[in-house]
Amino acid sequence: MPHAFVWLGLLTAAAAVATWRARHYALRGNLLDQPGERRSHSVATPRGGGIAIVGVVLAAGAFLALRPSAGALWLGFLPGFLIVAGIGWWDDHRPLSPWLRLGVQAIAALALAAGAWGESGQVGPAVLAFGIAMVLVNVWNFMDGINGLAASQAALAALAFSTLLTDGWHWLALAVLAGCLGFLPFNFPKARIFLGDVGSGALGFALAGLVVAAALASPPGRLPLLLLPLTAFLVDAGFTLLERMLRGEPWWTPHVSHLYQMGARRFGHTPVTVIYAAFGGVTLLLTCALSQATLGVALAVTIAAYGVCGALWFSLRRGWRG
Repeated sequence: MPHAFVWLGLLTAAAAVATWRARHYALRGNLLDQPGERRSHSVATPRGGGIAIVGVVLAAGAFLALRPSAGALWLGFLPGFLIVAGIGWWDDHRPLSPWLRLGVQAIAALALAAGAWGESGQVGPAVLAFGIAMVLVNVWNFMDGINGLAASQAALAALAFSTLLTDGWHWLALAVLAGCLGFLPFNFPKARIFLGDVGSGALGFALAGLVVAAALASPPGRLPLLLLPLTAFLVDAGFTLLERMLRGEPWWTPHVSHLYQMGARRFGHTPVTVIYAAFGGVTLLLTCALSQATLGVALAVTIAAYGVCGALWFSLRRGWRG
């Protein structure tokens, strides 16, 4: 394998060029997100830039899957990743029913679950794979609402997972990081193109694949650490979804009631994305520092991180509401 910095540099450059091309494609095809009361931007902006990340991750994954040491998980991950990206790309061009998207995402999650079962020979990893894929695909879609947020959080999470992975999956985590790094200059601090559903869903599925790969390769003490890099997104998306369901609101429809959206209305996109990135940086450092921790220590720190994040969510939401 190439040196990590060579791998990162080549894939980042490829993602940047592909994002630039995707922007021109979107402008020519009038593939634009218009401002609206359920959106957090004020000018029409091209969408679908996440296809660049998809291309980089898919190419890297196909290369890595051909290695002799590649296991059955790759055979579930790559088709599932392509399915999620495909339905997202279709939805970016012609909006689809949320239930149709969910059904197709479930097929992709089943593919990842089949790969996990084939790799481990156990039902538990397959259940984990299906559940985490369904959750993260939709969480990244929900949280992709302001400049730089979804891509920066995916980059930090991928970097964290790369420290827990070896062999091909380590290099795939770096490919996800590179894809995000190539895309981000076009999306932050000023958005010249959005990820689109093709990008947000694919990032969620890619991270799910990394979680499953790390779970299969990790000793028990590391397992709680797999949730640390996802803390901010899981807390904001989870509590917001629960609140909307308790209120009887149609939770599957677009809205602007996430904490990050409230913050963006008050302070602008950049400060909120930076705050979330700072929190993600802390969880990245914790993940690295605790890589050799016992199960009890890792579990205690993970619970504490979610507790702190949950308390911040309730406190800030109370102050920022309205």
